[in-house]
Amino acid sequence: MKINTNFNGFNYSSLGMNIQRKKMDIVAKNLANIDSTKTGEGIPYKRKILKIEAFGNEASKSIEPQELISLKSTNQNHIRGKAGSDGLMSNSNYNINGMEVDDSRQGDMVYMPEHPDANENGYVLMPNVNVITEMVDMIAATRGYEANLTAFNASKQIAKDTLDM
Repeated sequence: MKINTNFNGFNYSSLGMNIQRKKMDIVAKNLANIDSTKTGEGIPYKRKILKIEAFGNEASKSIEPQELISLKSTNQNHIRGKAGSDGLMSNSNYNINGMEVDDSRQGDMVYMPEHPDANENGYVLMPNVNVITEMVDMIAATRGYEANLTAFNASKQIAKDTLDM
């Protein structure tokens, strides 16, 4: 969800909430497949993780640091920063690319000779999903989501108070 650039706090918070929601979805998928010893490819389920990349817009990439202009201020106590040709701070417009990737670690070998996927020695290669790790990831994602929601609500209150002036 993209909101007008006058409300960058909303944009950052909504991006953060979106990322945390994707993390929670992946954790749920991992927990649902914790006992999947054979997928469509004939191998055990591989734990998924979210790889996140942030990159600026093309306009900010084309501006060299020495070409950035200083923001005008009316008071010495104002925060100093640099602005691009569009008048926005050079880091004010980020796109987030999150993609699911497989965790490359191998799962445990468990002795279960009666299991249909057991090898000739009676061992089954289990998925590399650990309940404790997934629950820690879920708690971290939940708290990250809540922090972004709190920041979003603070930005909303600031915008509302500004309109009340």
